[in-house]
Amino acid sequence: MTNPYEVLGVASTASLSEIKHAYRRLAKKYHPDLNPGDKPAEEKFKAIASAYALLSDDEKRKRYDAGEIDESGQERPQHHYYRDFASSDQAHPYADASGFADFMHDDAFAEILRRSQEAQRNRRGQDMHYRLEIHFAESITGASKRLTLPGGEVLDVTIPPGLVSGQVLRLKGKGEPGAGRGGPGDALIEVEVLPDARFTRKGDDISLELPVSLSEAVLGGSVTVPTATGEVVMTVPKGSNTGTTLRLKGKGAPRRGGGFGDQFVKLKIVLPKSSDPDLENFVSNWTRGKDFNPREEDKS
Repeated sequence: MTNPYEVLGVASTASLSEIKHAYRRLAKKYHPDLNPGDKPAEEKFKAIASAYALLSDDEKRKRYDAGEIDESGQERPQHHYYRDFASSDQAHPYADASGFADFMHDDAFAEILRRSQEAQRNRRGQDMHYRLEIHFAESITGASKRLTLPGGEVLDVTIPPGLVSGQVLRLKGKGEPGAGRGGPGDALIEVEVLPDARFTRKGDDISLELPVSLSEAVLGGSVTVPTATGEVVMTVPKGSNTGTTLRLKGKGAPRRGGGFGDQFVKLKIVLPKSSDPDLENFVSNWTRGKDFNPREEDKS
């Protein structure tokens, strides 16, 4: 513990009235009943209470000022503080009006403490946090999932269409039970969308790279294209090239205001893995093909 005068923010020449005033002001700010679950505030209050116990006792203050005892007050068994009772069988020192003797003339503060104690007796249950993995297609179309909890219970979770990783679903009343008249907490489920190597999502639009054969690119034709909602047939225009991008309208993710984004299909020409003598013979005798320099085209 630091210097008790510094803890209370008073001078070493402060009167008892000034010390009490400083204690009351700090207690209103840091009292554990007014800061439930706030560990730093609780530790601060313990230091404030210890400092006040030392300086409000005329004999102890004299001995401290004379250097006969240190600021920790290790000789004192006469004063108990908030946490001394929290782990014992004794009554909470602030469970009745006697614990607030220094504050009883402050009606507003007493009322705040009364309400705080009432809230503690009827506190809401804690929220529970979980993580749920879903497939990319499920994030677009929506799904019904079952989450198994550590204790063996299960939660049925409805995945709305269009979710992205990091979004949190709240299941009201599926958390820890409360105390007294306090209701249960909620289950907070953070969704993680597993990547699909075929698709890339940007906003409400989805992109896909689609391999096509040389004949499909040159002559055009109908090809089957995967989407998040199933396969569709798309027409490849005659004379398409690697990098040609086609749009499937309405095959993207759901939009917040209604409707759907699009899916963009980028073509990639792929030759057969094994050599083809006919293709090699054609290219060897294709004069215009030999004269065409795509690198020169890029410069124009």
